[in-house]
Amino acid sequence: MKSLILVRYAKSSWNLPVQDKDRELISIGIESIKKVAKKAIALLPKEFTIWSSTAKRASQTAYLFCENAGIEKDKINFNDSLYTFDDSALEKSIKKCDNNIENLIVFGHNAAITDFVNKFGDKLIFNVPTSGFVFIKFEQNNWADIQNGKTLHTIFPKEI
Repeated sequence: MKSLILVRYAKSSWNLPVQDKDRELISIGIESIKKVAKKAIALLPKEFTIWSSTAKRASQTAYLFCENAGIEKDKINFNDSLYTFDDSALEKSIKKCDNNIENLIVFGHNAAITDFVNKFGDKLIFNVPTSGFVFIKFEQNNWADIQNGKTLHTIFPKEI
């Protein structure tokens, strides 16, 4: 069985004249991901692999999550293919995951995350908010075969 945790990057700024990939988190986003990480600690599997988009806001979110959940930051693997807003591209990346990995945590972007969790999970989520955390468990033993997962947990900042 495989488990997947998807975390949408924390709130970032649109006010600076930078490329989309270079946008940074704002203070409310920083506080939100810290709260989510602290609440998520009890839900995390013992062993897991972490992937993050290479976008600055996603990598900052991954670092803050790890820092606040007591996870070593060097566990984060950065992957440019996760800088996507398309659920099909996100699915393709996840399905390429090595089958030796049982539990995967991915830090990425919307609309890819919301569309992915609605396609693969069993709980309709209108919108995964910034800093949103969604935990899905799959019965399949191969990442390439994942389907019809069960949405076990969600953590959204406004609920904390």
